[in-house]
Amino acid sequence: MLSYRHGFHAGNWADVQKHSALALLLNHLRRKDKPFCILDAFAGDGVYDLAAPEARKTSEFQEGIAKIWQRRDAPAGTDWYLDRVRALNSEDMLSRYPGSPALARAALRVTDRLILGELHPASHQTLKRWAARSRRIALHRRDGIEFLDALIPPPIRRGMVLVDPAYEVKDEYETLPPALARAMSKWREGIYAVWYPVLPAGRHAAMIEALARLPAQAGILRAELSPPSPPAAGMQGSGMIIVNPPWRFAEDIAAAGDWIARALWGDPPGRHNVQWLAEPRA
Repeated sequence: MLSYRHGFHAGNWADVQKHSALALLLNHLRRKDKPFCILDAFAGDGVYDLAAPEARKTSEFQEGIAKIWQRRDAPAGTDWYLDRVRALNSEDMLSRYPGSPALARAALRVTDRLILGELHPASHQTLKRWAARSRRIALHRRDGIEFLDALIPPPIRRGMVLVDPAYEVKDEYETLPPALARAMSKWREGIYAVWYPVLPAGRHAAMIEALARLPAQAGILRAELSPPSPPAAGMQGSGMIIVNPPWRFAEDIAAAGDWIARALWGDPPGRHNVQWLAEPRA
C-alpha cells in the first residue's frame, strides 16, 4: 500500500478530468462569502516535477495536461485550473504540475482551511515542506479511510472531501462506501468527490452501486471520461462520483468534460457521460 507514488501518473488525462472537477467545486464554494474547508484524504504531493525520473519514465502527462495547458478556450472552472498550471510554468515549457493540494490551496481565502491526509512517508515529507507551516493547512499522516473516520466533521461545516485512492489494494473498492456512509452520518451537508479508474476487471461497478445508495439530500452525480479507443489493458476510463453536488453543478461538469474530450482527443473525441445516480430530494 505504501509503494504507490502518483508522480508516475501526474498530469495524465485522468488527472485532467479529476482536477477540472475539483476546480469546478472550488469555484462553487468561492461564490459565497462564508468560509469553507477542503479535506483531501489521499493528498499525494503538493506539486509534481514533470522532469523527475518517475514522470519521464511513463510520460503520461504528454497525453494529458501537455495537450491542453496553453489553450485559452476552456469553459469556466476548467480555465481556472489551466491558469493554475500556467502559473507554475514558463510560457513555453511545462515542467511542473499542481496536485490536488496545490489547487485547493490556490482557492483558499483568509478564512478557509485545507486538511490533508497522506500515509506514504516520502509524500508526507514533501507535503510538510510544501505547506511551510501555513496556518490555513493541517497535515496528517494517516491512511485515507482512517482520515475520513477521524477528521469528519471538520471545524468549518461548509466544504468538501476529495477521495482518490490508488486502488492498488483491491479492498479499497469495498471499504470506501461504508467509510463515506459513516462520514455522512456525521457531516450530512458536506460535498464528497470520489475518483475511480475504469479497469478491465470492473471492480468499480459494485462500488458505484453502493455509493448510489448513500443518503444524499442534494443527489449523487456520476461523470465518466474515456478515450475514443480505450485500450484492452490498463485504464479504460476515469470517473468522478459527486455526492451532494452544488446547484447546477451537473451542467458545469458536463460542459467541462465535453470540452476535455474534444481538446485531448480531437476527431473523434473521447466520450464523456454525466448521469444522476440519485436525484436531488425535494
